[in-house]
Amino acid sequence: MIATDLPLSGRRQGKVRDLYDLPPSEDRLNRVLIVASDRVSAFDVVMPTPIPDKGRLLTRISLEWFRFIRSKRLVDDHLLSADSHEVPGLSAADHALLLGRSMVCKKVRIIPIECVVRGWLAGSGWTEYQQSQSICGVALPAGIPQWGQLPEPIFTPAIKSDSGHDENCTVEQAALRVGRVVMDRLQSLSLSLYAAAAERAATKGLILADTKFEFGFPLDASGQPSDQLVLADEVLTPDSSRYWLCDSVGLHREPASFDKQFLRNWLLNEHQHGRWNRQSPGPVIPPEIVRLTRERYERAAELLGTQ
Repeated sequence: MIATDLPLSGRRQGKVRDLYDLPPSEDRLNRVLIVASDRVSAFDVVMPTPIPDKGRLLTRISLEWFRFIRSKRLVDDHLLSADSHEVPGLSAADHALLLGRSMVCKKVRIIPIECVVRGWLAGSGWTEYQQSQSICGVALPAGIPQWGQLPEPIFTPAIKSDSGHDENCTVEQAALRVGRVVMDRLQSLSLSLYAAAAERAATKGLILADTKFEFGFPLDASGQPSDQLVLADEVLTPDSSRYWLCDSVGLHREPASFDKQFLRNWLLNEHQHGRWNRQSPGPVIPPEIVRLTRERYERAAELLGTQ
């Protein structure tokens, strides 16, 4: 499923999700329908080839993590329901399309900061560490190997950009954008969420190497934001997180992953051989790469214990 075309107002399309405005609830809460498509993005580019059932798999994973986070009472979230039948004016065909891939949520004003937490050294963090022995201004000890564990998890924010290319920054730079009080709250919440999620993932045989969170302020029926900070967007999925098999770490090679890294590696190979310039449009993904990518999403859902 690439995109939806529902008889609802205010449709807008993100990289991998479609959003629709919904009538306010009985308590005058502003609501939105979020639909997870099968689109896949990497290096800030949406690929022309979908990954079948990706939207349903990631929604399953998000819902399980929302349940877990609520049990820990760490922070409120934007999720209201995963039942599309709460949305008026949809046909049976619409509900079949939305089955397992939609969430009715509070409409929030997203804080323009990607809240990234890293517990292990990989990806762009490894690249920056090689250059400066730091990540987003956080100084680190010398000698940490690629895919090695950091002394403790670190908060490394990024400023969200309208161009789609988020820019890594220091906590101080992020605070200038959203205010010190908000920034301190984001940092504290992100580290607490990561710690709880990493502990749970370990019981499933997985290492949560890094992840990113998004937060916002719910909007009332008039469009005014409250002062209640909530966790928003998807949470702890293989699209927003890096999951490794515990038994594959420490072997001086890239750990076995259940996230987008397999697809990223294929795309990097295409780039290195001059077949893609890392700009839009992305290359057509071959069926075998699609199959193997989908298998990793499926395995992540199984290991994380989703229903």
